[in-house]
Amino acid sequence: MSKVMIVGAGGVGRVVAHKCAQRSDIFSEIVLASRTLEKCDAIAAEIDAVQIKTAQVDADNVPELTALLNAEQPKLVINVALPYQDLTIMDACLEAGVDYLDTANYEPKDTAKFEYKWQWDYQQRFKEKGLMALLGSGFDPGMTNVYVALAAKNYFDEVQEIDIIDANAGDHGQAFATNFNPEINIREVTAACRHWENEDWVETEALKTRRFFEFPQGVGMMKIYRMYHEEMESLVKHIPTIKRAQFWMTFSDNYLKHLEVLQNIGMTRIDEVEFQGQKIVPLQFLKAVLPDPGDLGATTKGKTCIGVVAKGLKDGKEKQVYIYNICDHEQCYAEVNSQAVSYTTGVPAVVGAIMMLTGKWHKAGVWNMEQFDPEPFLEEVGPMGLPHVVIDNGYWPRL
Repeated sequence: MSKVMIVGAGGVGRVVAHKCAQRSDIFSEIVLASRTLEKCDAIAAEIDAVQIKTAQVDADNVPELTALLNAEQPKLVINVALPYQDLTIMDACLEAGVDYLDTANYEPKDTAKFEYKWQWDYQQRFKEKGLMALLGSGFDPGMTNVYVALAAKNYFDEVQEIDIIDANAGDHGQAFATNFNPEINIREVTAACRHWENEDWVETEALKTRRFFEFPQGVGMMKIYRMYHEEMESLVKHIPTIKRAQFWMTFSDNYLKHLEVLQNIGMTRIDEVEFQGQKIVPLQFLKAVLPDPGDLGATTKGKTCIGVVAKGLKDGKEKQVYIYNICDHEQCYAEVNSQAVSYTTGVPAVVGAIMMLTGKWHKAGVWNMEQFDPEPFLEEVGPMGLPHVVIDNGYWPRL
């Protein structure tokens, strides 16, 4: 059994704390740390199965976080804070000699751009310290990477195309709200779209390419919009047979209408403006007035469906496979007081931690999910709440 530190006390942090507490056979002690101690204490008060210690820490402050790590001496840090803080948390882990795991790749606070290069550059430093960093152990990225690895291992001789398709068919009852941190969500959605084709990135305008997709198990037909998402960057690097990679997500007409208005009036800007003698960032102000995603669980109903359509060759013949998960918002809330978007991110983080702590996935350096055997992960994540379905050679039109 091992001690773990969770950094971040938002909706995903709540799920991670609950699910770690359910696995006392792996996690002997849990430390939940955040800039806001009250949030940590509130989450800890929900959990009776195991004692959770809470701590206040500024994850932007490397010496402060390093001091906390040295004092607590966890075996692993599960980073579910903001993507801006990935590098400082990795720095602190290196200083304190602690393994690292996150769910989203780094992006600089002053530039709406996210990519793995900054974290991949830590490869040698982690190797030299004998430490491991597992990147993107959420759902997308994370489970989607594992699904592609499973397809490559068991269903194809050569994976040639992947379409990652993310549907949130839930309804939270709000006029406008985001399913996770509003600042991160809106930056991601409004960024220019990129997809991989013919060994290069093709850039198009954000959310301008759309299709219809028939989701299984009653989720039904929904509009999906092509956008850039980080797991494509690592997948085309580590599975070089992929000739085409696209990411698709559902958005309601209502969401897109509100987003267009917010963009048009400048509320999605990330540069500072002056207001009544003070400097403010419009998007950060917007985040402050929008509903907190962590509070949406009680009212959200419906399901998520996230999966991968993979196409390629097997025994010289073309085929395709659809691997997906269905998750119910109300069931998630009943279990861990969070909606399914937080649940589908938090559970894979815990299972990634289990893989590292048990040695099933462990080697020094910086790694992405698809670089490991997918089957031990899937054997754990199903019973933890995210079972997958495989439709072998079902037909979907080319997206």
